[in-house]
Amino acid sequence: MSGWDEVATIKASHEESLLARPNVVGVGTGYKVRAGQIIKEPCVVALVRQKVPEAGLTPAALVPPEVGGIPTDVLEVGDLRALQARTDRWRPAPGGVSIGHYQITGGTLGCLVHDRASGDRLILSNNHVLANSNNANIGDAILQPGAVDGGRRPADTIAALERFVPIRFRIAPSRCGVAEGAAGIANAIASLMGSEHRLQAYRQDENAINRIDAALAHPKENELLREDILEIGRVEGDMPVELGMRVRKSGRSTGLTFGDIRVVDTTVDVRYGDHTARFIGQLVSTPMSKPGDSGSLLVAADSLHAVGLLFAGSDQATIYNPISDVLNTLRVDL
Repeated sequence: MSGWDEVATIKASHEESLLARPNVVGVGTGYKVRAGQIIKEPCVVALVRQKVPEAGLTPAALVPPEVGGIPTDVLEVGDLRALQARTDRWRPAPGGVSIGHYQITGGTLGCLVHDRASGDRLILSNNHVLANSNNANIGDAILQPGAVDGGRRPADTIAALERFVPIRFRIAPSRCGVAEGAAGIANAIASLMGSEHRLQAYRQDENAINRIDAALAHPKENELLREDILEIGRVEGDMPVELGMRVRKSGRSTGLTFGDIRVVDTTVDVRYGDHTARFIGQLVSTPMSKPGDSGSLLVAADSLHAVGLLFAGSDQATIYNPISDVLNTLRVDL
């Protein structure tokens, strides 16, 4: 019997006893690793969720140094799950997957935050994702996945709208009867004169400015949410942004992407359909997003610290609210 045949036989005979240990999720064969270096010594490998110091394990939980005369090794693999698309239904749901108010198409679940007053766990995303660009009511159903990805009430309702910061629009369709009447008369005259041009009444507010596009939703049950963000992990806090900073985000449409901060303290006009809103103090990165990524948390590339909340973009750039403005205005913490 060859060396590998013997290892495979011993592995098969001890597989059940190894898998019975609480931290072991798999058993295989491979080379021994010592101090990070591969030693070409065949062994039985136990896959564990997390490596734990020997002193912290009971004898029944400990992987023995050898089985059947064959050495063992331990490989940490985490909590293994069947891979899912970000547009699938996730329970519990992590950051970076599809979510949205029941009347919109869909956006991204940014992350889990904690209310400063109550300590409640809440979902963070954009106003236009969770509050339908000001057109929602507190308590409205929030779907995961979003409606565009097949989410439907009540089966996919994961949360209820908790609160949001209204977006103040500089340009929006008019609600003034006088202005609409004047436009109607002018359009009737234009039609009689054979003109193909028409007027439309708009409301304009030159003083309307914004700092954030953000909202919170309260989960139906705490167990419906995960603490981590897909392909990033659990965020440990926030930090100031710097020009040239390398950053990353995890979003519904484009997954994990990396970029660089190009402009800070930016005043920018953003279109929301036939509305336009002006934002001040914004962050601009290289292009990192597509439609559906709104609500993604922007995280430093070299740490688990958040720096922004994605809410707008184009093929040439992506725009974020500084995360400190979001957290302080909504009165929540990461």
